Amino acid sequence: MVSQDHYFTPDPTVASRPRTIRVTLADLSFELDTDRGVFAHGHLDFGTDLLLRTLPPVPAGEVIDVGCGYGAIAITVALRNPDARVWAVDVNRRALDLCARNAERAGARNVVTAEPDAVPGGIRFAAVYSKPTGQARQRRASRAAPHLDRTDPARSRGDPGGPAHLGADSLAGWLAGLGHRVRTGQVEGRLSRPRGACGRLNSAS
Repeated sequence: MVSQDHYFTPDPTVASRPRTIRVTLADLSFELDTDRGVFAHGHLDFGTDLLLRTLPPVPAGEVIDVGCGYGAIAITVALRNPDARVWAVDVNRRALDLCARNAERAGARNVVTAEPDAVPGGIRFAAVYSKPTGQARQRRASRAAPHLDRTDPARSRGDPGGPAHLGADSLAGWLAGLGHRVRTGQVEGRLSRPRGACGRLNSAS
């Protein structure tokens, strides 16, 4: 079993073992390459699958998938609305490489992969998506959601954005503890400069 710490490592040391999976939804079907050292190797986890099946329509404009992994959420969101530019953000370079290749193969040309500090300042996100690992506690949740901190404008990466669609109760609870207003399926707050590793943020992905 691979330690979850690998998911938050810029360059995982665990040996690569690629596996291809197929994502099949009511409106979409596409293949994704997965690998060790990236969350959900060889399968689409239940939380992400449920999130993808229950998301509301994807808005046009700038949206972000924080902790994109190999791209299941980012690619789904991008294919559902070609008028959205989907920032797929992760600290894990193996994940970013997988996401970029998977997006190209799926024809999701509106996906932009980026490390956290490469996200331009001043962007107002119409929606935020994230699915941290199911066993995430406060430490992992804080890594998963460094973009959401309404209390520190000095590190701001953007204006207050749209709803955040989350795939983990631990992340919602952590954000509520920081003072964010949390509603079912939504977290309202300020998007701020990443402080390190990214877990997985999903709003339509």
